[in-house]
Amino acid sequence: MNKSVYIYSPSGAVRDKAAFKRGVRRLKDLGYEVSVDQDALASSTRFAGTDEARLAAISRAAASGADVALISRGGYGLTRILDRIPYAEVARAIASGTRFVGISDFTAFQAALYASTGHTSWAGPALCEGFGVEGVPDDIMEDCFNDLVVGQGEGTGWRQDKNGEDKFGALGSAEGALASDAVVWGGNLSVLTSLMGTPYFPAIEGGILFLEDISEHPYRIERMLTHLLWAGVLQRQQAVLLGQFTGYQLSSHDRGFKMASVVEWLRSKVNVPILTNLPYGHIQTKVLLPFGAKADLAVSGKDAMLFWGD
Repeated sequence: MNKSVYIYSPSGAVRDKAAFKRGVRRLKDLGYEVSVDQDALASSTRFAGTDEARLAAISRAAASGADVALISRGGYGLTRILDRIPYAEVARAIASGTRFVGISDFTAFQAALYASTGHTSWAGPALCEGFGVEGVPDDIMEDCFNDLVVGQGEGTGWRQDKNGEDKFGALGSAEGALASDAVVWGGNLSVLTSLMGTPYFPAIEGGILFLEDISEHPYRIERMLTHLLWAGVLQRQQAVLLGQFTGYQLSSHDRGFKMASVVEWLRSKVNVPILTNLPYGHIQTKVLLPFGAKADLAVSGKDAMLFWGD
């Protein structure tokens, strides 16, 4: 294959060394040449090294010449160094063919990169939670990753439930072409919302916004969506795609308030299509999505399709 992956750690420290090793081994088994950054397993309190060390790791990833620069894991750490990231170096690497891929905390990097340079990065797996799981990693995720590396990825699709409904309720009038020539952007809802009001939050109008999160109760998700709503962000998009929201637990206090309640409320507040069940988030079966590329979105019956290929 002669395709290369550079592993680096710009966010939280890697605690699960076994998952890290499994991930590296899995990538090699898939035929990739894997290079590991010198500080990929470093630790400074909760971070993968000091701020300076993690900034240097980003620079080395940009200079690696690899086909993919893949983060080891998310966590927290990028938001505090957004003012010092070498965006020009990253932009040059992207122009030369390196794809920067990650999830969760990586949303901060992606948003700031696009706001600063307009360049595209990729929402996808991290090494440990993607390729480093016990057993065989998800084949859909691996196929999407391979398509990206070899330049064959042109879109993704997913299926709603019967009668044009998904598990969160009816799509209503959403049918046919929903968005055209729209910038795809988004990622982790908590991280993205935290960037509101900063220079690192992209001013994107008429886009396709995708969102996911983990360990956030539906009321917290609604509160963050409310923030985006009152700030006018949601109303300015052509469509909003809700991915997977996992890792939370309802209680008796909720009295029927759940994720479906959030989506129903959101659909009553914005006059843009709200699609759910996007196969992206802190789950094994996930597609890769471009942050910054233009795409078309269409729905036909149970099927939703997002196309960003030429």
